[in-house]
Amino acid sequence: MKFLKFAAPLAAVLGIAACNAGGSSNVPSSAGTALMGRSAFTHIPQWQAKHLAHPACPQAVGKPTCLALISNKNAASPLSGCNPSSSCGWTPSQLEAAYNITGSLGKGSGQIVAVIDVGDDPDAATTFATYRSQYNLGTGTLVKYNEEGQKSNYPESCEDFGWCVETDLDIEMVAAACPKCKVYLMEGNSAGTSDFEATEAQAVTLGATILSNSWICYGSGNCGDTNFQNYFDTPGIAYVAGSGDAGYDSIGGPSALDSVIAVGGTQLAQSGSTYSESIWDGAGAGCADAAEVGTAIPKPPWQHDPDCSSRTDADVSSEAGCSPGVAEYSDLYGGWFSVCGTSVATPWTAGVIGLMGNATKLNAGKHFWQRRRRGLNKQLHDITSGSDGSCGGEYLCTAGATGSLGYKTYSGPGGWGSPNGIKAY
Repeated sequence: MKFLKFAAPLAAVLGIAACNAGGSSNVPSSAGTALMGRSAFTHIPQWQAKHLAHPACPQAVGKPTCLALISNKNAASPLSGCNPSSSCGWTPSQLEAAYNITGSLGKGSGQIVAVIDVGDDPDAATTFATYRSQYNLGTGTLVKYNEEGQKSNYPESCEDFGWCVETDLDIEMVAAACPKCKVYLMEGNSAGTSDFEATEAQAVTLGATILSNSWICYGSGNCGDTNFQNYFDTPGIAYVAGSGDAGYDSIGGPSALDSVIAVGGTQLAQSGSTYSESIWDGAGAGCADAAEVGTAIPKPPWQHDPDCSSRTDADVSSEAGCSPGVAEYSDLYGGWFSVCGTSVATPWTAGVIGLMGNATKLNAGKHFWQRRRRGLNKQLHDITSGSDGSCGGEYLCTAGATGSLGYKTYSGPGGWGSPNGIKAY
């Protein structure tokens, strides 16, 4: 039976409901929240307040932490007999339909998406193959590298860092959005900033043009290194990063950097064949000023929203909510379960960029902020309801804000919207 190992967890332990087609699941049932410095959450998101989910990784302010959340479906009661095609969460075909990319799934050949993770997942290939087989995604290509770019000498287990759930989620969401994309699994030696930087640079050296980062340093724009941004500004590379799971004014690097496409989160819903979205309460958003990220990140020239003089976070969004989340398979933990968080939206967005094949032409979020409004309305779903905290009802935390509180169709947690096809990417 496999369990994650956690570094210095605090006392609060939340239950898990995992789903496994063969019975009870061995997916890890607790994740400590090690908060150093000020509280990571200035706003208590619904997933935490209502015990809808718990973090897959130990959480720390100012240091890298993954953004995968494990669903506590049916409260604290284990869920057995879960069907990956219905009751574990959103499936690839549902996500593809919701975001109108089904007709584009033949694209993506030759595109390389690197997912940046920590520790070795020895079962990654089996997990990848099983997920793809379950959802008829065809045979895919997964290449695993260590931090030095070698296909051997892998680091210690991802279990030692609490990153295995994150790793499996990342490779699966890229496959779900872009079945023909080649996925590079980059396994860093630790969850330290320098290891992330080295892994980031190595992914570029190996030829990846889309880098998916499902992690954040809450409260710090540079994760403790003044050279941090240098690892996210290579021309022709699309850096994608989650805006966080702690709601309004709880942001950090790398998503807060002006060289990165920051991905917020929505809650997807379905009625018959019709899909709708609202802001996911946990989606990170806000103004990357000194109060929020330590050292203010200058506002890029392509952002003109009125109420933030620094970089405004996020740029775009997609499904990240926990009610429901998405279905994940892990061979390491022996089954299926439900996950959520901007760790879902980030690799999904990376995959959509892969479908479009436009990564080398993107310049962080500029592509979205400078598109004509008519094009945005046709090519992105406008998110018009929900919020991720309290900001007086204005656009930085509220979708659909109007009058002096609004800014066009933009909202912090939803960005300019979610995919409606691939043309906006």
